[in-house]
Amino acid sequence: MSEAAATGLVLRSTRVVAPEGERPADVVVTSGRIAAVLPYGSAPPAGARLVDLGQDALLPGLVDTHVHINDPGRTEWEGFTTATRAAAAGGVTTLIDMPLNSVPPTTTTAHLDLKRDTARGRVHTDVGFWGGTVPGNVEDLRPLHEAGVFGFKCFLLDSGVEEFPQLGPAELEEAMREIARFDGLLIVHAEDPALIDGAPPPSGRKYAGFLASRPRAAENTAIEGLIALARRLDCRVHVLHLSSAEALPLIAAARREGVRLTAESCPHYLTLTAEEVPDGATEFKCCPPIREAANRDALWQGLLDGTIDCVVSDHSPSTADLKRFDSGDFGAAWGGISSLQLGLPAIWTEARRRGASLTDVVRWMAQGPARLAGLSTKGAIAPGYDADFAVLAPDESFTVDPAALHHRNRVTAYAGRTLQGVVRGTWLRGERIADHGTLADPSGRLIEREDA
Repeated sequence: MSEAAATGLVLRSTRVVAPEGERPADVVVTSGRIAAVLPYGSAPPAGARLVDLGQDALLPGLVDTHVHINDPGRTEWEGFTTATRAAAAGGVTTLIDMPLNSVPPTTTTAHLDLKRDTARGRVHTDVGFWGGTVPGNVEDLRPLHEAGVFGFKCFLLDSGVEEFPQLGPAELEEAMREIARFDGLLIVHAEDPALIDGAPPPSGRKYAGFLASRPRAAENTAIEGLIALARRLDCRVHVLHLSSAEALPLIAAARREGVRLTAESCPHYLTLTAEEVPDGATEFKCCPPIREAANRDALWQGLLDGTIDCVVSDHSPSTADLKRFDSGDFGAAWGGISSLQLGLPAIWTEARRRGASLTDVVRWMAQGPARLAGLSTKGAIAPGYDADFAVLAPDESFTVDPAALHHRNRVTAYAGRTLQGVVRGTWLRGERIADHGTLADPSGRLIEREDA
């Protein structure tokens, strides 16, 4: 039994970000859980170890429900050890792994067992798993649900990997009917294939050409169709990586009608803009794409008014050669932004500029994703919650050096950018797992949906 478990721990900060707001406080930890949040400077419980964080902010550990770890099968792209190291270094304490880009994908309970066997003993953070729904696996959905996956991902168009095909309209409805029967959650890459096929194909070094190949209308139309199906079938649906701000009124109106619909966006859509992407800079390629500054501003409005429920990374790495830096061809390059370690400072940099608070950031990056996944003891600093924390120096800045990143292939669209907020350390169940960039041995757990 560790010292923290045996005798207790107190983390003291002038800036504790709790659900009711930011304030000076002492956070008491016993047996890996938050036992109490006391007034700042309270006498520590007998035998407890006091760690005074000074003016560094104490946040709940972030929850990232959109991470492509790619292990097993494409471990050269990313792996459980490297991905969770990057997460821990960035203040993330809980990940949910996406079902594709690994081989095999998480579309059967046997494949889920293989995922868990691959991850066991190698994770620095807590890790759970999404299942996948693909043509022909409807009979696998309930067994996967009963085995503890957090929901089911599908694509409405080509996923980019042959082992995870898209759902056609009839297959999508069949999957939604089955998922609704056990009140599961469908999470969707929502772009309309016909509109993508009708757009000019991407090629060459100009980002404008790639942007034109993934029009906002493709997202808007797909989301409109999902809303109609969710309304008719009473299926819970979550829109992944929203990049088109034009879809926000559709989402808001559907929710007012009682459609069980949620949506996320990602740091790259909220901090980067199409106008600043240099020719040939394929590290910025992702699908759906990074759009114009005016669209980014409208996404922020949707985040601030609550239409967007959460902000997660969509960490989607590959080997450097697949990004095609040799040609800079946006049509040929693999799409995906690697930002698992940088999401908190990236969002805080932009949030601060727009007058938002750390309380807002915690709502978007800890509470919101935890709520989406049904994790009742994650995402908040309150009694009874897991003692998962991120320690942030919010007034300090740094310049992103890819050599300092922990994910396997150190490519990132944030290279050379100056970001606000330095993650000093990360705690998981009352144990320090990252300290000024130094990582402890893996101590994360594999987690399941709570009602499994």
